[in-house]
Amino acid sequence: MSKTILVTGAGRGLGRTLAERLSARGDTVIAHARSESALAGVPHAKALVADLAEPGTLADAVAAAGVERLDALVHNAGVLNVNSVEDETLEWWQRTLAVNVVAVAELTRLLLPALRAARGHVVFLNSGAGLNAAPKLASYAASKHALKAIADALRAEERGNGLRVTSLYPSHFDTDMQRGLRDQYDSDYDPARAMSPESVAAQITAVLDAPADMVVNDLRSEPPNPLPISPKS
Repeated sequence: MSKTILVTGAGRGLGRTLAERLSARGDTVIAHARSESALAGVPHAKALVADLAEPGTLADAVAAAGVERLDALVHNAGVLNVNSVEDETLEWWQRTLAVNVVAVAELTRLLLPALRAARGHVVFLNSGAGLNAAPKLASYAASKHALKAIADALRAEERGNGLRVTSLYPSHFDTDMQRGLRDQYDSDYDPARAMSPESVAAQITAVLDAPADMVVNDLRSEPPNPLPISPKS
């Protein structure tokens, strides 16, 4: 049976790959991006256009999309900046927490009636940084630790309503964010030693397809031989 699934950050990278995969198998995809133009070429039935850096705009965007029943919400969008606690700017702290935490909580809140109607599934794309904070990733890691807290609280609160909640912790997969992170660390990068977006999208799809009598609460994954993040020699 086909599902209605909202994917945030669907304009590129993993979000785009996931939207393509879900659409190809017959699911109805609601694709989120900051602009309509960002969704050019992305298969989708509806668009949710909103800037997650401005969580206050989400209520109008959700109302405009007219989502009454939602089988799954995949929180994929996120931002990252590499900087020490000493040097990280207030602007980046505010942007990171707005996009990675506040917007996620607000979008989930707004879509809860539609998710409850379908006894749906909320998937949070977390990170290894959501479990262990590395040097120069304080703002990003803090946001991902907060994301874990949102997922854990939501799971406990919504069990009685039939909602399933999953946190995924994929590490080292080939995206613009991973490349940008390596650039900011001045570190080598080898996509052959990273997971592909297709592999991570397949993992998400498998989690969404779990039998109705089970849920995957937390799942970690990484490539067999990831390239460490270290300065170029």
